[in-house]
Amino acid sequence: MENQQMDILTKVLEQSAKLVEEKVDAQISKLNDMDEDDLERLKEKRLEALKKAQKQKQDWLSKGHGEYREISSEKDFFPEVKDTKNVVCHFYRNSTFRCKIIDKHLAILAKKHVETKFIKLNAEKAPFLSERLRIKVIPTLALVVDGKTKDYVVGFGDLGNTDEFSTEMLEWRLGCADVINYSGNLMEPPTASHKSGTKFTKLEKKTIRGRGYESDSDSDD
Repeated sequence: MENQQMDILTKVLEQSAKLVEEKVDAQISKLNDMDEDDLERLKEKRLEALKKAQKQKQDWLSKGHGEYREISSEKDFFPEVKDTKNVVCHFYRNSTFRCKIIDKHLAILAKKHVETKFIKLNAEKAPFLSERLRIKVIPTLALVVDGKTKDYVVGFGDLGNTDEFSTEMLEWRLGCADVINYSGNLMEPPTASHKSGTKFTKLEKKTIRGRGYESDSDSDD
């Protein structure tokens, strides 16, 4: 029975390899059949695509992409998301140490994913917006697509429930929400090594300007 299964698997692999080989051969043959005019048109097409991509990048940079920055008040939130397709907004609080962990990772991702705007907003200075977006746990990432809040990353629950999650783990989570251009496998999160002493989520009730907030921390030191 095992030999039969191995034979089937071997045949499937051989067929897959053959299909890939045929596809590569076809592409090589197509290139070989091109004359100078065809090659020149191909070169111009690729150059045009590069110019378009560079222009798009400059447009993003002019709108505040490429860096992780803070907006001063909730009034600034709406103009920031209005003219941008993808926005990640971190609702934070100075006294919550896990917000600083999020800051570290978002600063890295902002430079890598220029197609997305990364901003942060102090929840204590945004009571109306926090109420409107139902921000109850700090930190929370609001993931905005086409001006509408599509998804949330609440605390570290989606990131392995550990303070030591990797930047790749957060990148994968944002990719699942389609708020960044993710090139990895969305069906499976990146492998994360869990060290001893890992801290897990423990919610504590806090108050901000009379509102009840939950802090995704076991300490606010």
